[in-house]
Amino acid sequence: MKVSYHGHSVVMIETNGKKIIIDPFISGNGSTDLNVDDLVVDVILLTHGHDDHVGDTLELAKKHDALVIAPFELATYLSWQGVQTHPMHLGGAHTFEFGTVKFTEAFHGSSYVIEETKEIIYTGMPAGILFTAEGKTIYHAGDTGLFGDMKIIGERNTIDIAFLPIGDNFTMGPEDAATAADWVRAKKVVPIHYNTFPLIEQDGEAFANSLSGGQGLYLEVGQSTEL
Repeated sequence: MKVSYHGHSVVMIETNGKKIIIDPFISGNGSTDLNVDDLVVDVILLTHGHDDHVGDTLELAKKHDALVIAPFELATYLSWQGVQTHPMHLGGAHTFEFGTVKFTEAFHGSSYVIEETKEIIYTGMPAGILFTAEGKTIYHAGDTGLFGDMKIIGERNTIDIAFLPIGDNFTMGPEDAATAADWVRAKKVVPIHYNTFPLIEQDGEAFANSLSGGQGLYLEVGQSTEL
């Protein structure tokens, strides 16, 4: 299984002949190496409804007939836009041909903002994602603050790699993310959701190096690792 990081919270998983992308914020993301026109995906996993996570979902899903897996309200909203969706919710798991997806808690918001009409559309609970395939488990925490049930996630799952936000202001900062890394017990922890814009500037490499026991894994944008 190949896992790669592409700036902000964008993670690509290649497994069982499928390309799975998490939170494909590409257009307007100055920190990504991806180009929507060149990208081919089979499955899109979404943690919540904010623009910097839903990103280019509609274009990619329509272009490649990709399946969008998201919390119920967000999946429903996107299905009304003409894409194929599979709705789920927190605590629920489902096994697909390419792997098993389970949504976990995340403490954040989730909405779609229409600037022109000053509307905010509620898109359900935010989530983290546990993805399991080929005997390996990936944890993408989504946008979240530190919360105690991360201990339970770590106790009940053998996590090979965790992607944790460190940007602060909107999510955990490095200090809380280091505690989260300890609680989820992942073999490797990759920092995400930082440096996309000034308000969330952080040193991802310093964070990774601060984790004990070689747990931290700093991935530059476009870099991958094999599980």
